[in-house]
Amino acid sequence: MLQIEIDGKQIAVRQGATVMEAAHELGTYIPHFCYHKKLSIAANCRMCLVEVEKSPKPLPACATPVTDGMVVHTHSAKAKQAQAGVMEFLLINHPLDCPICDQGGECQLQDLAVGYGNSASRYTEAKRSVTGKDMGPLVSAAEMSRCIHCTRCVRFTEEIAGMQEIAMANRGEFSEIMPFIGKAVETELSGNVIDLCPVGALTSKPFRYDARSWELSRRKTISAHDALGSNLIVQTKDHTVRRVLPLENEAVNECWIADRDRFSYAGLYHESRLKTPKIKHGGQWHETDWQTALEYVEKTLACIAREDGQDQIGIWANPANTVEELFLAKKLANGLGIRHFDTRLMQQDNRLSDGLQGAQWLGQSIEELGNADAVLVVGANLRKEQPLLTARLRRAAKSHMALSVVASSREELHMPLFAHEVLHPNDWADFLNKLAQDTQNPLSDGLKQAEKAAVILGAEVQNHPDYAAIYAAAQQLADAAGAVLGILPQAANSVGADVLGVNGGQTVQQMLAQPKKAVLLLNVEPEIDVADGAKAVAALTQAQSVMAFTPFESETLREVCDVMLPVAPFTETSGSFINMEGRLQSFHGVVKGWGDSRPLWKVLRVLGNVFGLAGFEYDSSGQVLKEAVSQESLPAKLNNRSTWRGRAGIQTASAPVRVGGVGIYHSDALVRRSAPLQATGHAQAPAARVHPNTLAALGLQDGARAQAVQSGERVAVRVAADKGLPENVVYLPLHTENAALGALMNRIELERA
Repeated sequence: MLQIEIDGKQIAVRQGATVMEAAHELGTYIPHFCYHKKLSIAANCRMCLVEVEKSPKPLPACATPVTDGMVVHTHSAKAKQAQAGVMEFLLINHPLDCPICDQGGECQLQDLAVGYGNSASRYTEAKRSVTGKDMGPLVSAAEMSRCIHCTRCVRFTEEIAGMQEIAMANRGEFSEIMPFIGKAVETELSGNVIDLCPVGALTSKPFRYDARSWELSRRKTISAHDALGSNLIVQTKDHTVRRVLPLENEAVNECWIADRDRFSYAGLYHESRLKTPKIKHGGQWHETDWQTALEYVEKTLACIAREDGQDQIGIWANPANTVEELFLAKKLANGLGIRHFDTRLMQQDNRLSDGLQGAQWLGQSIEELGNADAVLVVGANLRKEQPLLTARLRRAAKSHMALSVVASSREELHMPLFAHEVLHPNDWADFLNKLAQDTQNPLSDGLKQAEKAAVILGAEVQNHPDYAAIYAAAQQLADAAGAVLGILPQAANSVGADVLGVNGGQTVQQMLAQPKKAVLLLNVEPEIDVADGAKAVAALTQAQSVMAFTPFESETLREVCDVMLPVAPFTETSGSFINMEGRLQSFHGVVKGWGDSRPLWKVLRVLGNVFGLAGFEYDSSGQVLKEAVSQESLPAKLNNRSTWRGRAGIQTASAPVRVGGVGIYHSDALVRRSAPLQATGHAQAPAARVHPNTLAALGLQDGARAQAVQSGERVAVRVAADKGLPENVVYLPLHTENAALGALMNRIELERA
């Protein structure tokens, strides 16, 4: 440890620390623009100049390493003069448009100019003007004259997002920050450059001119879009959500959020939002009140149970529902004698569940995974499934981690990989079994020799029709290597659903094969949320009654349902999620309900009262949570050990298998309705990518139109040759335009159009 004195205060710091880091530890503020704790040091704004004794001139605190006995003055006359000089230079060309700037009120330059700037400028020449840039539908770069060239955005895209998409062109007073010519910023983390920008050069395009910062109320919440559980700050005005920002939590999302978390709020007030309960009479929909709608549900379920039995009633629940909602739904089902309850909407193989002990989870904390020496990820589209976790793994892979990937396609991860095996999905189980037994393979050796190792299974493994066999092989490999076995859950509360043990009776896939007389849909859009969309819609069409508890109505729900009840999305309700590491996180609603919508936990509580069931006397979601689960009880319920022992039941077939996972902006109802997200390149209808040899065998040419055929359904697609794919694989991610096709990871055919 080195001893340093800052403004008369002594502190001991580690070897290699900078003056800026020492000052932060001491609680001393040094003004800065280009410095950021998560980015490399650029030292180009010079705002952090400080006086160091025995140094002939002021030094930048961000780039000056500490030496033993160093004496630093951050507010001396010499330091203040240097900082004021830098501020004067920064303001020479800065436009005087603070009154209309979206950054006004939270602008770092504005704040520091008050403390370090002069009341008037000595510069009288015309200010420099810079043409605005087009960075895509999410980030506005229309006023680049405000840019002070801190290069935070440049370093972020290169170091955190993995690929440099923004750069500084030209030199001196002609310097400009811009994306590559003709290209938008495509990273799934692009919105973070808005937070990083210390001025109003990069702002949120959807939020542009929507509200001023001092008009907004700020509320904390948790992301409902993936199992990471990112901590968010939601800013509201007039009881509507206007902007979403990250809430720093180093253990979970650090100081970042994905674009899916940041911009999905734009779908909250979509025209399809269901505002009042509706009942279908004579093929026509009619608005009604809550009491009438709930009485209709009660009478219909009672009638079907009486005439056909409770076994003819099924519940399909989204695993993104909160702990409280799932707990009350299961409690209601138990009270009514309904056995068939399932949240595994995309899963095809239920053999594993029968022998699994405890909830499926990451197997360790997120921070522990980031600190592992060797990690093998199997069957994951990492950037789509877990964009922020991927950024953490990227940083680890650049420093200490030997990261290996076994996948059905060669995803561009923008990070160094120890191994990248692209295999047909039906070969995964055999490959993992061989790794467990092979003593010469560098990949297995790397896992076995690492002090901290992990084997992680992604969504494509979980949705594979032979999931149990791949899981058993992964467990055998983890045991042989002394590694942690974990999975990447597919929804915000998948772990919570497992912990609560809500899944019972028939699975959704079994209920598709044997359609029920009545089905309750809890936040489910069957045409795209269920593994086999067309088959799900067909099964619901046969039912006597389908009751949707949903924030949005859709053409499919209007067709198959006879009652729709408007429930609140996560921004309008209180509740809890259990994230991938088993962390229980609770949140409150940030705005009041839209229209006549109600929190689902309240609807289920009242429905319990309507049925006259005991134990539904709750006044708050906190009371429900207390009965459902506690943070202290969670560790005992998290266990990835399986007693299932079997062999792979599927051999590599000549017919192509569909891979690609769920599109990053088609994962849930909210992101599917967010106009800014749907305008990005990630959200466009995908081509069916196929290996050239497979394409030739099918008699198709690169770029041709074709018919994708699955489960008897046909969808027109464009085919594209991709040498990075295995043969007999069709890379076609789930999208609203191909949702009618069958399950992911199943056989698919391509025919000439």
